[in-house]
Amino acid sequence: MLIEMKNLEKTYEIGTQKVRALVDINLNIEKSEYVAIMGPSGSGKSTLMNVVGCLDTASAGSYKLSDEFVNELDDDQLAEIRNRQIGFVFQTFNLLPRADALHNVELPLIYNGTPPAKRKQMAKEALERVGLADRAHHRPNELSGGQRQRVAIARALVNNPSLILADEPTGNLDTRTGDEIMEILEELHDSGNTIILVTHEKYIADHSDRIIHLRDGRIERDEASN
Repeated sequence: MLIEMKNLEKTYEIGTQKVRALVDINLNIEKSEYVAIMGPSGSGKSTLMNVVGCLDTASAGSYKLSDEFVNELDDDQLAEIRNRQIGFVFQTFNLLPRADALHNVELPLIYNGTPPAKRKQMAKEALERVGLADRAHHRPNELSGGQRQRVAIARALVNNPSLILADEPTGNLDTRTGDEIMEILEELHDSGNTIILVTHEKYIADHSDRIIHLRDGRIERDEASN
């Protein structure tokens, strides 16, 4: 089992009020699964993604990632898990504007101390996997939106993570380019990567094998994709 959540809760204090963003989440995700998370605005999708990605911690309950209890770790240990085990793909790409594609892909390897020659080779191989080897020395402003998202995907997989988290990865792209990005994610899944995708588009969620529907911080339905 890659992910195990038991009775997980997340509560935010806003002034004198407490807001329950996640309520009694019980969720198991196996290695190599492709899971979509759907729900209306305010349903808890982003909060759940942040907890899964170790960007935030639960208020109660337990979260186990690769047999490690995440809620028992300190900030440094959480940062290490994010770097070692999780690749992130965001709607807004989150690339360094002055760095070329190769350097953007290298970033996780710089943070974990991979030697320069090895990290350059790994970054080149990741760009090849997303079909962008010929754009390695282009900066983000010299790339299309789809190409920028490919760079972001290459950065997410350069560490060979256990898990790829994609938060609205096609949200800033036209339909054709979005379909190309979804094809890349499908190829990554076919090669054994575990993927969790947050989307509000049903046709995007249908690329997955399983759809988890959230409402008011709770899992409303957990079903196989069509």
